[in-house]
Amino acid sequence: MTTKQKQWFKNGITVFLFLLPALAVYCTYTLAGIFRTFYYSGFNWSGIGPASEAGFVGFGNYARLMKDAGFWHALQNNILLVIVSIVFQLGFGMILALILNTGNRGVRLFRTVYFMPPLLSTVATGTIWLMMYAPYTGLFGWVLKIISPGTALSWLGSEQVVMFAVLFVICWQYTPQYMILIRAGMTGIPEELYEAATIDGASRWQQFWTMTLPLLSGTLKTSAVLSIVGSLKYFDLIWIMTLGGPNGYSELMATFMYKKAFNEDRMGYASAVASCMVLISFIVIALFQVMTRSKEEARS
Repeated sequence: MTTKQKQWFKNGITVFLFLLPALAVYCTYTLAGIFRTFYYSGFNWSGIGPASEAGFVGFGNYARLMKDAGFWHALQNNILLVIVSIVFQLGFGMILALILNTGNRGVRLFRTVYFMPPLLSTVATGTIWLMMYAPYTGLFGWVLKIISPGTALSWLGSEQVVMFAVLFVICWQYTPQYMILIRAGMTGIPEELYEAATIDGASRWQQFWTMTLPLLSGTLKTSAVLSIVGSLKYFDLIWIMTLGGPNGYSELMATFMYKKAFNEDRMGYASAVASCMVLISFIVIALFQVMTRSKEEARS
């Protein structure tokens, strides 16, 4: 073994030893949990007692899941949440980041105030919006009375409106998070490029399309991946505000799984739901990576 190979091996061992504690925690609490979830999904297990003593059903839970209309409706709502998150959260996050990037007066105050929603706890956020959505005493009910006197709408009790009402709150809470990510990406773009483009006569709109957007492709891709993963496993606000109701119209895969596990004591079936969530998330992210990579290769 040459001196260079010995040094490389020594550096590799050092890096591995530094990573070992974090790797051990990750394997114990994440990877082991995922594998055990797949294991439990093969049993008709109630969550009480050893799973090995429960009846082994193989892929029976998955077969029942494929015929469960409630699961497919929850998956449909998750897909809707993914689309809304990418379009609105990233879209408005980009607009807000561009506003912050102007450097006008009051931008610092605006940045501080608008970043407050992600700092609030989800329980506090859900409680505040529950009061705002109250049909007779809430802010939205008051506005609706001004527009249409004598009209009262149960925003979270209407099957046609509930999902859009909750999606609005989710976008309100998480858009500032993507605003900060995109704004951070903009700080890495050299100011000299904009100065050269201005001298060449490029308008701000042209600078955005030909310079800012392409140079932010890495940041936008990372933000989109975070948005997709977060939307496919989302639980918090839906559970606090609607419990998946009314009649399951705001159900997501995570709330559907929770009910099967803890309300119906069907832990094996809930594990099948969780396993499907993992597989769906992996497939969607893999497809997204392939699509974006093919577009990048086509541009180059």
